[in-house]
Amino acid sequence: MIRGWYIGASGMTAQQNRLDAISNNLANVDTTGFKRDIPVSKEFSGLLLRRTNADGVYRTPFGSADAAPIIGRLGIGVETNELYTSFEQGSLKTTDMGTDMALGSEGFFVVSTPDGERYTRNGNFILGKEGILLTKDGYPLLGENGPIRVSDDKFFVSPDGMIYNRDDNALVDRIKIVRFDNERYLKKQGDSLWRAGDISGPAHVAEGDERPRVIQGYLETSNVNVVNEMVQMIEVNRAYEANQKSVQTEDSLMDTLWNKVVVVSR
Repeated sequence: MIRGWYIGASGMTAQQNRLDAISNNLANVDTTGFKRDIPVSKEFSGLLLRRTNADGVYRTPFGSADAAPIIGRLGIGVETNELYTSFEQGSLKTTDMGTDMALGSEGFFVVSTPDGERYTRNGNFILGKEGILLTKDGYPLLGENGPIRVSDDKFFVSPDGMIYNRDDNALVDRIKIVRFDNERYLKKQGDSLWRAGDISGPAHVAEGDERPRVIQGYLETSNVNVVNEMVQMIEVNRAYEANQKSVQTEDSLMDTLWNKVVVVSR
């Protein structure tokens, strides 16, 4: 019976982790470039049950073997295995702002932070006082020659990421866009920023077919589907309640065992 408590409690914990991820997804449904998190659960290693009171050994020409019949496997609970991010493309919305940019497929803008280079899908940039393109938090957008500095917000961005002054068509810089060998394992840092990890591998500049188009005057919305997230939230609540009832049932059985069976046996 005590095992039943642990199994039910592990299920409640796993569902709570799912609920936390769904809540975070819904809270960021309007965050530009946000990518939803998906929790993945796995079963604890099950126990193999055998009959121990059966005739346990039989003889063979090569020695002996266990003859105790296998009853089956016993599950002992579930745990949250990982929380990974879906990099599915979000829809694009027009803003008609020259400083707004979106990426047409996989890839990341690079910004400079006090902790080093960080990566983002949020192309909602602004023009700083010194003519440097910045994120909303003041981090400079990087080109292949460093921070991108323009004379004013009247600039043109080609699909390949080349930035030109609109007045004289002079080339300013090329937007630095990077890819990773295992983008699934990038780590969220907050403020729409990502950092590389050991499994994701280092960033490399995207070239050729793997380089996404840069779309000026558009922003990428989050890839969170509100309806799907609400349906999953209902599923989580019902699964949590089912595990909760199993714990209550185990508690009731234990109460019966101690207050009726044990007392009567005395």
